[in-house]
Amino acid sequence: MSETQATGYQVLARKYRPATFADLIGQEAMVRTLRNAFAADRIAHAFVMTGVRGVGKTTTARIIAKGLNCIGKDGTGGPTTEPCGVCENCRAIADSRHVDVMEMDAASRTGVGDIREIIESVHYRAASARYKVYIIDEVHMLSTNAFNALLKTLEEPPAHVKFIFATTEIRKVPVTVLSRCQRFDLKRIEPEVMIAHLARIAALEGASLSPDALALITRAAEGSARDAMSLMDQAIAHGAGETTAEQVRAMLGLADRGRVLDLFDLIMRGDAAAALSELSGQYADGADPMAVLRDLAEVTHWISVVKITPDAAEDPTVSPEERSRGQQMAAALPMRALTRMWQMLLKSLEEVAQAPNAMMAAEMAIIRLTHVAELPDPEALLRRLQDAPPLPQGRGPAPGGGPVHAAPVRCRPRSTPSPSPAPAPPPPLPPRPRSASPAMPASTMWWS
Repeated sequence: MSETQATGYQVLARKYRPATFADLIGQEAMVRTLRNAFAADRIAHAFVMTGVRGVGKTTTARIIAKGLNCIGKDGTGGPTTEPCGVCENCRAIADSRHVDVMEMDAASRTGVGDIREIIESVHYRAASARYKVYIIDEVHMLSTNAFNALLKTLEEPPAHVKFIFATTEIRKVPVTVLSRCQRFDLKRIEPEVMIAHLARIAALEGASLSPDALALITRAAEGSARDAMSLMDQAIAHGAGETTAEQVRAMLGLADRGRVLDLFDLIMRGDAAAALSELSGQYADGADPMAVLRDLAEVTHWISVVKITPDAAEDPTVSPEERSRGQQMAAALPMRALTRMWQMLLKSLEEVAQAPNAMMAAEMAIIRLTHVAELPDPEALLRRLQDAPPLPQGRGPAPGGGPVHAAPVRCRPRSTPSPSPAPAPPPPLPPRPRSASPAMPASTMWWS
């Protein structure tokens, strides 16, 4: 049995994980600071690494731990930013089995009891290394009591102890902890650097990926090296050694960028029938309706930015043909229409996410967008009113927008009334009967 079969396949994100500071990409500022600190023997007792997922926070922590404890190939070396990778300490740290370098996942060990174990162990010297290094990943997940228990030890640790924290939510880390650490903000990796890195790894693996495929993977990774490596690993398997952009789009469930621009153009021209037909075609080809609307929102944002800052069109993840079309649309479309499109797409994304049928909701969103695209802006309406001829006297606007022609009213000529004879006086009222006298018999009374 071969060694590969015995150990199993190792994914690219682990196989090509940086082992030295020279292997880190896109973090030149942090690497320069650490190199100078090691060279001047000004190594802090606590570090905190922050950044989005997959940019190298835990990897940097392990490299620092190796640099602190590396003894060189001959066993006489000191702390260095270029760990040899072959001494016992370097190999044990790389395999996560060094007794003096402890990694703790704060997402699963959040209580004060876990921190108490660290506090009690810091008083003992390292067993075989120069420093005891505590790496706490996702440190923001620690409870308030755990942070409070760590403060005193973090402020005045023994000389042989180093703390390295990693977090994606730096705002959730108490200020009292941050003030005791050297903070490094790891940046998102720029598209040009990411594409070059992926191309180099693909060449080492003997895989062939088109430049457009690498651009799609870079765009989907959003600056995360680990995400990009995982996606490329999947793309290599999907393309069976030769991967094209169409295969990457099918793998990611994305619509063709050119077809998204076509759909955007149809919507902005108000052609609802053609827009629905294009959406149905993309859906039949495997595109997710939610992904199509997200792509429309991305295109709207990109064209809006290009309209304000034309230099933004020089994006390495965008092909020359798409760049040319985007510049033309940015010059032709008013900003008011683009902002209205953006707002309605955000609302449509919420509706599609909540609808029982995503395709039906996406179609209704497209219909609404095409009808709104035909609405004139306030300046055009005001200009139309100013250029319209004045309405004749006595005529007003019709309910449909046109003038109302009032029908002439024919009035009869007023004639002078002839004098009528005076009314006859009313007849005199009969005299009121007097009340009956007591002498009158009962039969003649008025109530009898």
